[in-house]
Amino acid sequence: MIQAIVFLPLLAALVAGLGQRAIGPFAAKLITTGALFTSAALSWPIFLSYVMGTGQAEVVTVLHWVSSGALQFNWELRIDALTAVMLVVITTVSALVHLYSWGYMEEDPDQPRFFAYLSLFTFAMLMLVTANNLVQMFFGWEGVGLASYLLIGFWYKKPSANAAAIKAFVVNRVGDLGFMLGIFGTFLVFGTVSIPEILAAAPGMAGSTISFMGMRLDTMTILCLLLFIGAMGKSAQLGLHTWLPDAMEGPTPVSALIHAATMVTAGVFMVCRLSPMFEMSDVAQGVVMFVGAATCFFAATVATTQWDIKRVIAYSTCSQLGYMFFAAGAGAYGAAMFHLFTHAFFKALLFLGAGSVIHAMHHEQDMRYYGALRKEIPITYWAMMLGTLAITGVGIYGVFGFAGFYSKDGILEAAFASGGGGMIAFWVGIFVAFLTSFYSWRLVFLTFHGKARWEQSEHIQHAVHDDHGHGHDDHAPAHHHDAHSDGTAGYKPHESPWTMLVPLILLSIGAVFAGFAFKYPFIYPEEGLAFWSGSMLAFDEHLMHAAHNVPLWVKWTPFTVMAIGLFLAWNSYIRNTTLPARFVAQFGLLHQFLFNKWYFDELYNIVFVKPAFAIGRFFWKRGDEQTIDRFGPDGAAALVQGGTRLAVRLQSGYVYGYAFVMLLGLVGLASWAMVKFL
Repeated sequence: MIQAIVFLPLLAALVAGLGQRAIGPFAAKLITTGALFTSAALSWPIFLSYVMGTGQAEVVTVLHWVSSGALQFNWELRIDALTAVMLVVITTVSALVHLYSWGYMEEDPDQPRFFAYLSLFTFAMLMLVTANNLVQMFFGWEGVGLASYLLIGFWYKKPSANAAAIKAFVVNRVGDLGFMLGIFGTFLVFGTVSIPEILAAAPGMAGSTISFMGMRLDTMTILCLLLFIGAMGKSAQLGLHTWLPDAMEGPTPVSALIHAATMVTAGVFMVCRLSPMFEMSDVAQGVVMFVGAATCFFAATVATTQWDIKRVIAYSTCSQLGYMFFAAGAGAYGAAMFHLFTHAFFKALLFLGAGSVIHAMHHEQDMRYYGALRKEIPITYWAMMLGTLAITGVGIYGVFGFAGFYSKDGILEAAFASGGGGMIAFWVGIFVAFLTSFYSWRLVFLTFHGKARWEQSEHIQHAVHDDHGHGHDDHAPAHHHDAHSDGTAGYKPHESPWTMLVPLILLSIGAVFAGFAFKYPFIYPEEGLAFWSGSMLAFDEHLMHAAHNVPLWVKWTPFTVMAIGLFLAWNSYIRNTTLPARFVAQFGLLHQFLFNKWYFDELYNIVFVKPAFAIGRFFWKRGDEQTIDRFGPDGAAALVQGGTRLAVRLQSGYVYGYAFVMLLGLVGLASWAMVKFL
């Protein structure tokens, strides 16, 4: 069964990608979508068996892969509770994204290529989460990097999409260098790449040291930090996060797939899978917690100022990933995986809902040109409402809550219970919960409430005046309108097709019930210990006991700050709409700082990009052109060319010229003879 789950997407990708001309767009979509729904249908029984306590960890050998000296390992698929969680997340979201893309990419001429890329991405992610050794994990790790490059740059004729794809690829290579060094170091220390063998031997390495950059440092700290650098790149943590917002240049279904449930969660999964290693280093756990909390705060502050609907959700993803990492840093790996699980549903819902809004607004992504859409696209409105209720953690303690209520509050309670640095992470998380509520409801109010501001949009004007006009996001069909004398007053947004709405409805169910239905196996002490016991995840039963016994004010604080954020957003964008402009006028420098994303891109441009280009130009102009080419092929060519010109001048074709040359030769010969023999 596991072989079918993993390899069906690969088979579908090969058929759709290589045989697209033979089978056509419809067959390509049908094959890839059918394969993903089949994988999802096979994944859920495996996951539920672990929830019910009947699942058993097993390893399925595909083939013998490498045998080189001490390096020997098979291609194996590991199935345990941790893998089962990732299987349902990846296959479910990917299947719904495939179906959603039927409507969203309806008129794109390259649909088979797009669906092939989606399926290839899913296969690579499945390879990563089923890996039983570090080399196989790295294979999937690089596979999702390649597929994300192809998907982000899918519209390769658009310069911004190409730039975003290259940026994502390069930034991830920085993180992957750390990941590779971590794998090399792990093999050097443990003599194997088998994950079970490494984790079993990890406690024995506590307190040992290793030589690194001329210093003797703690072995497990160095290995874990190097591995975590890879996680920072894939999961867009502070410092290696700059690729994530630009990845919005890809089609919206790509944003949902990459930013919701798959690629960006690879780093969280890796840290949780190798959690027994991280447990051996307090320093590594502290770094994970600090970076997660800092990312959580940074991304939330930036999201409060953005106008692009997809960028707001992208920075929200970055912030939520920070929650997951500081939970892992606190030792609450079950809580981190729980938030990964619930986040997949409501974040995919928000991204696909945003795509439905963009589709209705003729690919306008600026929320300043939205407003009053709740009556025009009611299904999309209610889907995004449910997603917003989930991400902001709406719920009543002891009664019922949406998905994020259980998972995010579980993280905050675990951070509080862990003490020490966890207390700092707790208060950062509380403040970020307030910001999350504010920017999430700001998105809802700007998009669906208030007055319609459509007439100010250039995209809408083009939609009215050009039935075949297209936005910058894809080749979707033109929208209905009745052009009036004012140019745009008759524009009428309409609801998306059923292929886009069905995934929204299904994901809405997950956003509402995923937390309530699965809270016990993920984060409750006894049930969690039974659920995670065979998965190599370091589940701390005592920490979970402490988390559930924190003071009552700790449990109510997230709800309180959520309500404050909701009120502030309502007051600013519904009741008193002049308030945001007054705030910007009063705190212009702060707003500019946040709106420009803390100037990370500008800083990196000065520190890394411009010097790299300068060095490249130096070697190009001075090294390649003025040295190698000048004295190499260009110099030789110039010498031959000069000799040719001289020869042409000598070969005049006149008899007296040849006679003169002969005379010179005779004179020269006679002179040589006289000197030599006389």
